[in-house]
Amino acid sequence: MSIKLDRQFLKGFLEESEVQAIAADLEKAQHDLTNKTGTGSDFLGWTDLPSSIDDGLIDELTELGKDVRLNSDCIVSIGIGGSYLGIKATLEYLRDSSHTPVYYAGHNMSVDYTYELLENLKDKNFTVIVISKSGTTTEPALAFRLIKEVMKEKYSEEEMQKRIICVTDGAKGALRKTADAKGYRTYVIPDDVGGRFSVLTPVGLVPLACAGVDIKALVDGARAGEKEYSSTDLNSNTCLQYAASRYLLYKKGKVIEMQASFYDNMQYVSEWWKQLFGESEGKDGKGIFPASTVLSTDLHSMGQLMQDGMRNIFETFIEVETSNHELIIPEEADNLDDFNCVAGRDLDWVNTQAHKATAEAHFEGGVPNMTITLGKADAFHLGQLYYFFERAVGITGYLLGVNPFNQPGVEAYKKKMFALLGK
Repeated sequence: MSIKLDRQFLKGFLEESEVQAIAADLEKAQHDLTNKTGTGSDFLGWTDLPSSIDDGLIDELTELGKDVRLNSDCIVSIGIGGSYLGIKATLEYLRDSSHTPVYYAGHNMSVDYTYELLENLKDKNFTVIVISKSGTTTEPALAFRLIKEVMKEKYSEEEMQKRIICVTDGAKGALRKTADAKGYRTYVIPDDVGGRFSVLTPVGLVPLACAGVDIKALVDGARAGEKEYSSTDLNSNTCLQYAASRYLLYKKGKVIEMQASFYDNMQYVSEWWKQLFGESEGKDGKGIFPASTVLSTDLHSMGQLMQDGMRNIFETFIEVETSNHELIIPEEADNLDDFNCVAGRDLDWVNTQAHKATAEAHFEGGVPNMTITLGKADAFHLGQLYYFFERAVGITGYLLGVNPFNQPGVEAYKKKMFALLGK
């Protein structure tokens, strides 16, 4: 099922004629992405990644996952940014209790968090997946050092070889040298895929397969997305329509995009989206600021700002058409809360009405908004959504005139931090 895009609440802020007016620019952006001829072409491996993934690798990782789960109580995934968020987003979104628990390390340097994690691991059998292209990124490198110390107290060197998996560069870097010297199992991060686009490389697929996620369904969804969203047909391609709308709204002073969903399992998908869009577009004094809310929770906190605050925001809702469960609201004889009006209804129906009411109220309050609708909360549709957003940010980056595939600003703080550390 295709991703739907409802743009009815853009009327008055953005007209269809304005979208059609940049059709040639959109077509050029699509051409440059597909043919890998645009700015940052060295990092365009993600554009045809889904269709180029070998089914043999999917089978191999599925079998690896079965073996890991047979011998481990839990998994520790070490990584930061693109080596963390896609994994966390996928597992939180799927919310499957049958998945093996995954703990995260190396995504921050909080001593209390790391200490408690290490204490917790002492009583567990666990497998570690360390994800780093270079092996010298501060947070993962230090976490790996600390976790290896715990492992040395529990396992022999031979057992550690079985329980440490490295996802890293194919030929160079500190982690590659460590893995080769110690005999750890390795999987390769492609040179032409940047971290924030890497969820469908071994960066994401290895830990997700080990946790028990149906990675074939995830990849198949992305494959469907690649086929559909690479089209240059503006009238049928919802990804092009979304990219064009957000770019044109930005040109009109709507410089903040608030991604909002009435499904709490979207929270970390939004965190993944924030990195993807913020790191890709925020250059040369340009870029839409990506923010997110979880509704209806945040309607009781951020709702006031959205309704009556500064009008420099547009909103993108994420809706799920079919939930995985049903909860029918009971009728009560005394009806003291006056909610017998929805007795016999599914709770998800009420949630959908809340979304409709919010979208309309925010629109009337001066916030243009769109709604992206997924067919179901499963791995296939999530893979499709990942590709939808990756394609969209490539297009808007080119429309903005920036290189969406580098991150020069990220290096600035690292230089100063390394100097302070004496590195």
